[in-house]
Amino acid sequence: VQLQASGGGLVQAGGSLRLSCAASGRSVSRYAMGWFRQAPGKEREFVAAISSGGGVTNYADSLKDRFTISRDKDKNTVHLQMNSLKPEDTAVYYCAARRGGARSSSEYTYWGQGTLVTVSS
Repeated sequence: VQLQASGGGLVQAGGSLRLSCAASGRSVSRYAMGWFRQAPGKEREFVAAISSGGGVTNYADSLKDRFTISRDKDKNTVHLQMNSLKPEDTAVYYCAARRGGARSSSEYTYWGQGTLVTVSS
């Protein structure tokens, strides 16, 4: 399974960005997908996850009011819509894939290369 994240960039506080993660490989549609982020000098943290069928989502409590994860099964692509962005959202955002549920733990098998999101104040 290969994962390609895109959509990062520079945005002002209060703005929005939509990240995408294109997945390819055998049986990729059977994998749950997740987004994680790592800010400079901090540990990687869970952002959101979605089940293989798209019917179950899981969010970090602090982000669920501003971020939305979705899945385009036909295109094997997962999106992360981020609204009302804050400077503290600045981080490298990684997508990941795993068999099983849309977990918040970092026990994902496959990881993308990350896309940088910078939110200016």
